[in-house]
Parts: sequence; C-alpha cells; structure tokens
Amino acid sequence: MKSVIREFIIYLHNIKQTSKNTEISYERDLNKMEAYLEKRGVEDPARATATDLNGYLNYLRENQFAASTISRSVASMRSFYQFLFKMHRIESDPSENLRPPKVEKKAPEILTVEEVDLLLRQPCLRTAKGLRDKAMMELLYATGMRVSELIHLEVSDVNLKLGYVDCSDGAKERIIPFGNTCKEALDQYLREGRGEFPGEPESGILFPNCSGKVMSRQGFWKVLKRYAAEAGITADITPHTLRHSFAAHMLQNGADIKSLQEMLGHSDISSTQMYLNLNENRIRDVYMKAHPRR
Repeated sequence: MKSVIREFIIYLHNIKQTSKNTEISYERDLNKMEAYLEKRGVEDPARATATDLNGYLNYLRENQFAASTISRSVASMRSFYQFLFKMHRIESDPSENLRPPKVEKKAPEILTVEEVDLLLRQPCLRTAKGLRDKAMMELLYATGMRVSELIHLEVSDVNLKLGYVDCSDGAKERIIPFGNTCKEALDQYLREGRGEFPGEPESGILFPNCSGKVMSRQGFWKVLKRYAAEAGITADITPHTLRHSFAAHMLQNGADIKSLQEMLGHSDISSTQMYLNLNENRIRDVYMKAHPRR
C-alpha cells in the first residue's frame, strides 16, 4: 500500500502543486490508515470498503483523537480515494460518504506589541546561539512567514541591502519586505554568529541548529517557549504565534487586507479575514470598556 500512497503524494506535488506541509500531513494520515487496515487484513487500498473506512474513523474517535485530527484524516482519505477513482484503480469511491466532525475554530493566540517587544529582547547577543535566535524571531515577526518556511531559508534567500526575503512554501514563491530592526538583527547574526555553527560556510542554511543541520519545527518551538518563560509571558505560545501577531498588528496599524494576504501567502482571502474579525472584536472590547455611555 505504501507505494500507492507515495504515488498519490507525487501526484499532489507535481499536478496539484500542493505545499510541502500538506504533502507531509496527507502522507502521515494515510500511513496511519494503512496500519489500521493491514491489521484487519486489508492490504490493498482498492479493496477497502466504506465500512472499513468508517471503522477507522470510529477507531480514531474511540481513542480520543482531536476533532481537527479526524477532520484532516477524512480530507486525506477522500483526496486519496478520489485519486484512485480518477486513475481507474477503483470502480467506486468508498470515502464518498465520509463526514468530518464539526471542528470548533479557536481564535489564534495573539501577543500584544509590548509582549512581542519583551520576547524579542530575551536572547543573549553575546553568543552565536543568541544572535541566531534573535534574528529568527525578528524575521518571523517582521514578515509573518510560516515557521516551516523560516527554518528552510538559505543565506541566498535574504537580501539585506534591499530589505526583503525570498520565501517559498514549496509550491509558490513570494517576496516579503522587512524593516530596519530585523535588518540589524540579521546583519549582526551573519557577521558575528553564523560562522560559529558547524557546517558553515559550506552549508547554505541560514539558521542551522547546533549540529549544523536544518532546525526542526519542534526545535524552534522549544527555543520560543524558553524565551517566553524568561519574559514572563503566560500565553500558550506556539511556532505560529508570531505569525498571528504579525497579521493582527499589521491590520491594527492600517495595512490593507489584500497586501496582508500576499505577505502571508494565503490562497484564499477568507483565511486572512480571520485577523480582520479579531481586530474588530478587539475594537469592540476597547469601546465597551472605555465609552462612558456603553
């Protein structure tokens, strides 16, 4: 079954031009489905029935997987079986009537401008690691790029002179500007910090880990969590928090929604409008607290 799943992932990449994150998520979901089916004697995905697939979803529910995880699994399965049907590998689609659970959308965690400033002042600029961490967080907040995009940047992707970064999510490229504060942090890191990491200058990785390899998302998350704790920030910070904060703060300071959509790399503007709704709610809260005739 793994060869068929791999063929599907290649199809997504070459034909659908999906992002690397989507491909990784779909492959992970389908490998879990495969393990479940094989334990029940179904070794060929073309022989799986609607009952088999519903049994897998029941298994996920019984094991208390999050609704968002189950919903994503349904999307992965439906896309996979639609591919098999399109390629004439199956005569009917067993996933056709699968229904994802309702997922309650939580508002993303947004830091205040003061909290961001406090967070970005935590790294020690007397060490190579501190210079790297400072430059990473400054660039993330300055551009709103995804963490997966940040950790895969190469030195050649950054233009310090003109103040922009060439960012790619695996399918699309976009140019995102950054300001002087970020520029200064990057310049200092490149001059004083990056050469201290293993693999430099042979490696083109902009932000290597302590082994000279590409940093993992989990690795960056640990970095962020530590600095948040040192700053006394109690918010539940994730690698996406600075991206969310960037978007909310840009709108609060007058950025237009279309430009923000392009900077964030959203294909659908409705994803960007979420931040507009957050901003409207914040304004309403301020009004209700401050207006004398509320």
